[in-house]
Amino acid sequence: MRIKLEKRPAPSTFMLIATPIASVLLTMLIGMLVFDAIGIDGQRAVVDIFLTPILASYKWQDVAVKAAPLIIIALGLSIGNRAQIWNIGAEGQYVIGALCAAGVGLAAGPDASSFTLIPMILAGIIGGAAWAAIPALLKTRWDVNEILTTLMLTYVSFQVLGYLVGGPWKDPNGRNFPATAPLPEQLTLPILFQGSTVHLGVAIALILPFIFWLIMSKSVFGFQIRVVGSAPHAARHGGFDAKQTIWAALLIGGGMAGLAGALEFTGSLKAVNLGFPSGYGFTAIIVAFLGRLNPIGCLIAGIVLAITYVGGQVAQTTVHIPNSTAGIFQAMMLFFILASDILIRYRVRFIPTKPAIADKKEARV
Repeated sequence: MRIKLEKRPAPSTFMLIATPIASVLLTMLIGMLVFDAIGIDGQRAVVDIFLTPILASYKWQDVAVKAAPLIIIALGLSIGNRAQIWNIGAEGQYVIGALCAAGVGLAAGPDASSFTLIPMILAGIIGGAAWAAIPALLKTRWDVNEILTTLMLTYVSFQVLGYLVGGPWKDPNGRNFPATAPLPEQLTLPILFQGSTVHLGVAIALILPFIFWLIMSKSVFGFQIRVVGSAPHAARHGGFDAKQTIWAALLIGGGMAGLAGALEFTGSLKAVNLGFPSGYGFTAIIVAFLGRLNPIGCLIAGIVLAITYVGGQVAQTTVHIPNSTAGIFQAMMLFFILASDILIRYRVRFIPTKPAIADKKEARV
């Protein structure tokens, strides 16, 4: 008996839906077994990581705030990935977007009106898009691999962050701590529910997936992205410009990452310091793939990954697991979702092997 992978004529809709769910469940199962093996209550750990943030109503606001930047960044990345453009540097674009928003806020001063929030957020979008424009130029002009350039620029953005918050933008009243001055109240996003931390950025993150779904499913641009990604030769014959698609995909991805950075700065943190890079840009890659590059899927996947963030913090206090545990679970989910893609593209066939004697007789004949 031998196994053969037979290419499917079209991806299975059932498998597209089932594999992300199976990836999460398999991650929970393996995590439970690993924790038990190292002497930690595996069942308690998995329950705290995946279920406590859902069952405990006081944790919902934490999940919402964590999910917002993941969803926004994943939406931008999903467009590029659909076009086979791989933006790995969303973390850097997220940081630059926050810095641009902070620059506008600092320039406006402590007496600025609340309307300054609009140019701050726009500056974040433009800053993230401009940072992504560098790989776009290198890709379209000299065919430089965008995976390398976007990733390397992430580390450049960290150096820019360190220079600004440790130098020109350092808060003079911050006891020499490398950080910008806290935003005045009028330059922070409004809170949606009194007594909570859920700000306007969460509402934006919930609305954007439906806008992106309309764009990707109902517009010519969405059709162009899908065609360029799935059939580049057909796209050229159809008159779609590959370079234009590269620019659009990277600028949208960078702009969304910059928007997430600006909203995180004005909504949650209210200051930029050396700890501002939180890994959202890298985690959003997992969100995009777990959501099957679908805007509504990114919304659901963003909530799932935010649950692991919040649940990981809960499990640290209950079963004393390491801080990096949430990242391990996220990496496992990405591994399983990518590995399961083979079941979407191929059908497994079991083919019986012929006996060796029969093969020799056939050879003689």
